[in-house]
Amino acid sequence: MQQRSRLELARRRAAIVRAVRNLTDLEFVNGGGTGSVEKTVAERAVTEVAAGSGLYHPHLFDQYSNFTGRPAALFALPVVRRPGPGVATCLGGGYLASGPGDAIRLPAPYLPTGLSYDANEGAGEVQTPLLGGAADGLAIGDRVWFRHTKAGELCERFDAVHLIDGDRFVRTVPTYRGEGRTFL
Repeated sequence: MQQRSRLELARRRAAIVRAVRNLTDLEFVNGGGTGSVEKTVAERAVTEVAAGSGLYHPHLFDQYSNFTGRPAALFALPVVRRPGPGVATCLGGGYLASGPGDAIRLPAPYLPTGLSYDANEGAGEVQTPLLGGAADGLAIGDRVWFRHTKAGELCERFDAVHLIDGDRFVRTVPTYRGEGRTFL
């Protein structure tokens, strides 16, 4: 299906670009997306491609066969309760991606490794309980790091991204949506 869609889209985009260029100059023609960058760059009508969420390599892209990367953005939630052995509860965290309400839309616990969601309660707007042996090493105030599903969950809710290079803070920049404004 993707192959057929890609060919049809390339033909349609080329026809549209020709039609517009007959009327006026075009400075650039943008195309693509994380899942199609390698195909879109081959289109003669396209002058630039967009990688979108893939720049952050959220966990949704771990499933892509035509895209590889490494996690480049995380968010942290503080541990606020330790209700029992093997359980740590974080504050907030219900940053679900748009689309069907399935497990892939939930942020993925990343560090410390070995944490998972309770089958009866995933990431929530109030609390996010996590299970696993790694929970026993967490104390109140510690942070659990998560990978988001797509870029929107972070960039719509947070006004800035902190850039880190290894263990060195580089700078803070406004999120790409709204230039430092949040909408959700």
